[in-house]
Amino acid sequence: MSGPETSEAVVDVAIVGGGMVGTTLAAGLGSAGLSVVILDAEAPAVMTAAPFDGRSSAIAFGSQQVLAGVGAWTGMVPAAQPILDIRVSDGDGAGGVSRLFLHYDHRALAGGADAQSPAPFGHIVENRVIRGALLRRLGELPTVRHVAPARVAGLSEKNGAVALNLEDGGAIVARLAVAADGRNSPLRAAVGIEVTEWAYPQTGIVCTVAHERPHGGVAHEHFLPAGPFAMLPMVDDEDVHRSSIVWTERRELAPQILALDDAAFAAEMERRFGLSLGRLRPLGRRWAHPLTLVHARRYVDHRLALLGDAAHAIHPIAGQGLNLGLRDVAALAEAVVDAHRLGLDIGDALVLERYQRWRRFDNVMLMAVTDGLNRLFSNDVGPLRLARDLGLAAVNQLPPLKRLFMRHAMGMVGDLPRLVRGERL
Repeated sequence: MSGPETSEAVVDVAIVGGGMVGTTLAAGLGSAGLSVVILDAEAPAVMTAAPFDGRSSAIAFGSQQVLAGVGAWTGMVPAAQPILDIRVSDGDGAGGVSRLFLHYDHRALAGGADAQSPAPFGHIVENRVIRGALLRRLGELPTVRHVAPARVAGLSEKNGAVALNLEDGGAIVARLAVAADGRNSPLRAAVGIEVTEWAYPQTGIVCTVAHERPHGGVAHEHFLPAGPFAMLPMVDDEDVHRSSIVWTERRELAPQILALDDAAFAAEMERRFGLSLGRLRPLGRRWAHPLTLVHARRYVDHRLALLGDAAHAIHPIAGQGLNLGLRDVAALAEAVVDAHRLGLDIGDALVLERYQRWRRFDNVMLMAVTDGLNRLFSNDVGPLRLARDLGLAAVNQLPPLKRLFMRHAMGMVGDLPRLVRGERL
């Protein structure tokens, strides 16, 4: 790893953005022998030294296979809490929980040789653990360089490649550039890719909580008029039972909730979630994010591909944001590696169009589903509430449909790249 520099030698791929999605792509491409440079605005040492900050991510089973395929999953296992059951419930209109609910049990998908050890739906892992494992994996790959801190000022064509011009005057030349620089992607804006975007009247509050009783590996999604309240199981910290919450609240009320002291904040959590896990207590910092939907009109440009939030950002209602990004990684890595092995130009428009076609339908469908669910459940209209509850109860009694939804939750439905299927890239 090094600081900003000028590289006249052409590398295969330059990735702008050193977050979880960008570093996973670098690990996959580096494992396949391609030369990769990551341009990151923040030094890796800052990320690896970060203390516990309360932020975690849901890693679906398909995404776990991607992380395993790029060689990073084993570094996360000790801190990864399996999701064994998922319980979806609706408010009853009187501040309680409806008696009609949807329950997913991971054992229902077991069969044949897997009957004794069915795979969990996924895992909950702290973001700092994910970042640390990915950075350690990158350090094992001789063809990957991490250039940080570095900021890209612009890009230009250069003799069948693309030059990423840095703010300090240096440049990196690559056959393919990848924008993994977030939902407000400067690189996407620099090439003029427009987005469809709207803001929800909601804020997402994220933190870690301690609770008196063990969670049993159960993830809860409780729908309230202001939006969903998710309680996601985490690995215990010594004798402290922990979960991560993703609390969707009305935008105008969120600042008041964030300003509460710990006791009052815990009381508000208990009022929404109940006491099934005993008394709740916040741990660490609280985070708040205005909720928006962002979708790029196209995912590719000349020798450029958009990845993760730079291409799409969705409502957190199903915890699928990072999982969509990791499926992007699997598809782009496969398209690029296949072209490389055939001796083709990895930045060619046909290679990038394969990636775009592969990922666009899946992303659009999940964006539509999460947006629709948020609009359907984030209200307290009596007839709609009754229809929702009957729908949840009906699915709960239909095993074939229930199993299909469970496979969706695991990220194992559709035209899956090799990494998602657990195969070598």
